[in-house]
Amino acid sequence: MSSSDSIAINRAYLDSLVLEGRIIGAVHPDAGWTLFGKTFQTPVMTAALSHLGKVHPGGVPELARGAALAGAAAQIGMGGVDELKEAASGNSGVIKVIKPYQDEKEIFSRIEAAEEAGALAIGMDLEHAINTDDDLDSVVAGYPMEMKSVSQIAAYVKASKLPFFVKGALSVSDALRARDLGVAGLILGHHNGLLRWAVPPVQVLPEIRKAVGSDLVLIIDGGIADGADAYKALALGADAVSVGKPLMGPLGESGAEGVAATINRITSELKGYMARTGVKDLKHMDPSVIHFRKA
Repeated sequence: MSSSDSIAINRAYLDSLVLEGRIIGAVHPDAGWTLFGKTFQTPVMTAALSHLGKVHPGGVPELARGAALAGAAAQIGMGGVDELKEAASGNSGVIKVIKPYQDEKEIFSRIEAAEEAGALAIGMDLEHAINTDDDLDSVVAGYPMEMKSVSQIAAYVKASKLPFFVKGALSVSDALRARDLGVAGLILGHHNGLLRWAVPPVQVLPEIRKAVGSDLVLIIDGGIADGADAYKALALGADAVSVGKPLMGPLGESGAEGVAATINRITSELKGYMARTGVKDLKHMDPSVIHFRKA
């Protein structure tokens, strides 16, 4: 990996954060939280994965069902209406993430489909409009994408009855603009390294949380591999984290049960760190427990 690899930069930053122990008075922690009126057993959710039919025959619906078995929400990515309906029927905490299609009809039809399927929320991964820094014309699965204007984003937010997330935001500037547009939350990430030299989401997270307060739900996306990573993100201001790559192998091997087991493992690790740092629940996460380890 090159020094500009955002995935490697993100991993290095997460590994540079160390924790102080606060064991006196420790209690068994509660990792539950509530999103848009629905309570989950864990703040660990699936990332917005797509095209999973080759990983497991059940694909995306099986991923969502696995998250439900673990008491978790599930982001889902590209896919047809039938797949969305099946995923939402197996998990009432589905967040449907829509691509920034050039064709506006594709966007509005997917917003409508998400509402009809009973999704909890919708989002748009705006960062996927730009494929790489040398090719600004992104095409995903044969669909041309488009960079969206502020007025277009405002129209999508207004068109939906569901809470709307912007995926790919990675700055205070975007966070404030999203809040002004009526966005409910941000999924902070760089789409698996699309932006080279990207600031690690967890690094910019405290600045964003300070800027928006409790106005936006903040979900960290990318690089969360275990309970320690989840703990660091939550302590620094995230409401939840999403997991992608760690779920792929278990999904392929064991379907929904493998997904559930992985989310349960990460949640158990998270609760272990909470107990060892004196945190009784997610509302009492404390950023002062985290220190930066210099090389």
